Amino acid sequence: MEDVPSTYCGCLTYSVNALSRLMTKIADEEFSAVGLSSSHAFLIMSVNKKPGVNPKELAEVLQLTPSTVTRLIEKLEFKGFVERQQCGRCTEVFPTPTGMRLNNEVKEAWSKLTKRINTVLGEESCTNLTSAIGFAIQKLE
Repeated sequence: MEDVPSTYCGCLTYSVNALSRLMTKIADEEFSAVGLSSSHAFLIMSVNKKPGVNPKELAEVLQLTPSTVTRLIEKLEFKGFVERQQCGRCTEVFPTPTGMRLNNEVKEAWSKLTKRINTVLGEESCTNLTSAIGFAIQKLE
C-alpha cells in the first residue's frame, strides 16, 4: 500500500482534500488553546468584526453552507459567545461580552497558526499557495 498515496497525490482533488484535512488538523490544534475548533474561531472573529451580521453573509464569508453556519452559531450560542436576535424577518448574530473578550486570544491563536505554517513551508510559498488556491476557487465557482 506504500504506492497508493503517491498514485493519488497526482490527482488535484485528492491532493487538495488531503491538504485540507491536514491544515484543519493543524488549525484545530492551535485554536484548541482557546477551546474552539478552527471553524468556530473564524466564525467568532467574523461576528466580532461585524456585530449584527446575518447567517447568510457568514456562510458567504466563511464559504460554508448555511446549515453548517447555523450549527456553528448554535454551538457558540450555547457556550455563551454569540447571541441571535430577530430583526423583522431576518436573524442577526451578535457577540456577547464573553465572545468579545475572547477575540484577542483567538487572533493570537490565528497568528501562531500562521507562523507555524510559514515556518514549515516558508512565507513566500505560503503566500503563493494561498494566491493559487484563491484563484482556483474563483475560477471553479
